[in-house]
Formats: sequence, structure tokens, C-alpha cells
Amino acid sequence: MFRLWGKLWKNNHMLRDTVICDNTADTRTHKVFHSLEAICYEFDLGNPIWLDSTIHEFQRHSKARFHQDNFIEQIDFDFLEIQVIEED
Repeated sequence: MFRLWGKLWKNNHMLRDTVICDNTADTRTHKVFHSLEAICYEFDLGNPIWLDSTIHEFQRHSKARFHQDNFIEQIDFDFLEIQVIEED
């Protein structure tokens, strides 16, 4: 099972969080993209853009933060953080 934890942060306080489970036979990359899309749908957000710095951070730590630079629309929180908490 693959599980991705999504959290919205503002002023060092977690506003919302959710965990998305994926039991498909997809690749890890597809699971991450599908889970991030589900998190954004649940939080009513547009999908963020993966910048090079975000990709490197996720590759190193299985965790990434999406700030205002990653979103096209204006956001009312400091950042969206995703973290892989379980992998197949």
C-alpha cells in the first residue's frame, strides 16, 4: 500500500490534513501524482507546479513543500506539504 500525507500550514499551525491511500499497480511517480491530485481536490486547490527545487527535495526526503510560487492562483496558507508515509 502507498500512502501520502497532505497538510496545509499557516503561521506554523496545521490547518488541515488528509491521507490518501493508493493500492494500484502504478509506478511510484504515478501514485504520487494521483495522490497529490486527490489531496488538492479534497482541499479545493488547483494542482501545484513541480519546480526543480521541489523535485529535488521530494527525491531526497520523500517530502515536499509547495509554496505560492508553485501555485497559479493566490493561496491563503503558507504552504502545502506532502510526505510519503508508507510505500509498497
